Amino acid sequence: MLRFAEEIVLLLLDDEDGSFAHVPRLALNYALAGGVLMDLAMENRIDTDVENLALIDGTPTGDSLLDPTLADIQTVEERNLSFWVERTAHNGDAIREEALSRLVSAGILEERDERFLWVFKARRYPSVHGEEEREVKLRIMEVLFSDDIPDPRDVMLICLAEACGILARLVTREELERASARIEQVRKLDLIGQAMSQAITDIELSVIALAQPHLY
Repeated sequence: MLRFAEEIVLLLLDDEDGSFAHVPRLALNYALAGGVLMDLAMENRIDTDVENLALIDGTPTGDSLLDPTLADIQTVEERNLSFWVERTAHNGDAIREEALSRLVSAGILEERDERFLWVFKARRYPSVHGEEEREVKLRIMEVLFSDDIPDPRDVMLICLAEACGILARLVTREELERASARIEQVRKLDLIGQAMSQAITDIELSVIALAQPHLY
């Protein structure tokens, strides 16, 4: 099964030239951080609501994308969810590189050193049940432009991608407007996704406020 961080990387990969869609570094790091925390919640290591994060089980998962953050959570008493999104986002570059390395090792991507690009070797990959999983972009598009009941992980991924502005890089402005009601509907289906989206939004609003010149 791919982790959320790996699927975020695949969402941003351009099929045409092997480069990545331009997303502000801060937004990408928030998305990767949110993905790691979501997976820890799915593994029953942490619990979250719109404001707080609680450690449930500190036992390592054996997963190189998750365990560094899990270990970090055990060393700091802070339980504010926004704090942990921002703190984990500081490791965004390392999370991204680990996700890329794993995708290459799994035979899903091929690294082309001479161009510093990655291209798909496999369009399908193992899911949690050992079946072949369809490409993540196709799954997300089908959720956005149909009335089918989505898979819970796809709901969480859409919440994360929408909160970080990634969806706006994947579809045209017209498509995004057409899917806006569906996105809002999907966002209401998952409490973890809602909590993570709210935390990321709160952080981004704080960053914007700090960047504004003070008026006297």
